[in-house]
Amino acid sequence: MNGDDVPLPEYDFINGATLLVDKPQGWTSFDVVNKIRYRLKHRLKVKKIKVGHAGTLDPMATGLLIICTGKATKQLHTMQGLDKTYTGTMTLGATTPSFDQETSIDETFPIDHINAELVEEARQTFMGEISQVPPMFSAIKVDGQPLYKKARKGQVVEVQPRKVIITSFEITNIDIPSLEFEVTCSKGTYIRSLANDFGKAMQSGAYLSALRRTRIGPHKIEEAWNLDKLIELLEMNPIKEE
Repeated sequence: MNGDDVPLPEYDFINGATLLVDKPQGWTSFDVVNKIRYRLKHRLKVKKIKVGHAGTLDPMATGLLIICTGKATKQLHTMQGLDKTYTGTMTLGATTPSFDQETSIDETFPIDHINAELVEEARQTFMGEISQVPPMFSAIKVDGQPLYKKARKGQVVEVQPRKVIITSFEITNIDIPSLEFEVTCSKGTYIRSLANDFGKAMQSGAYLSALRRTRIGPHKIEEAWNLDKLIELLEMNPIKEE
């Protein structure tokens, strides 16, 4: 069932509700949480209510975001550990400091040698358990400060590689310099780093130019609320009182 088909009054936000939301491009995950929290406080006439999310999406990315309210926020840590599926596009022949389009191209590389055979050879090296270095432009904290803040100051910090698992990785379309893909991976996998490493594996460069999360564990994007529709219902529909 699509999230838009679920009558809003059936949700018990105080005792705990789980909402699947399709995050729009340009919004941070915290933007979505804050927007929903504000509307819930107004409609429920409460001074505060717990609202949290499982699995951050970068502002550039779209797709499935799990939002929990009230007592259901206690379940967020288990949801964060679920495997995830993404579709996206990487652009070959260039890199950016953030490994995506959030920052400008800093270096270019040749792509004339890249063909379908080389793409397939590279793809196979990223299956199973791999070692991955998170991007400098990430929320990982070093010395109590997120890496992206250090990166914006021009500071370079050595980040230790992490073991992640790529369960499935398919190249769905080749139109050089663009490669479209679908990947299923474990918690903690950075698709931006995957794109950057993929470019290196082909003796070139690459950055992530589009990303959409389509699944988190058993939850699918087809079940998610359109955010504008959800906010509209939070503003207009009556919510059952406790």
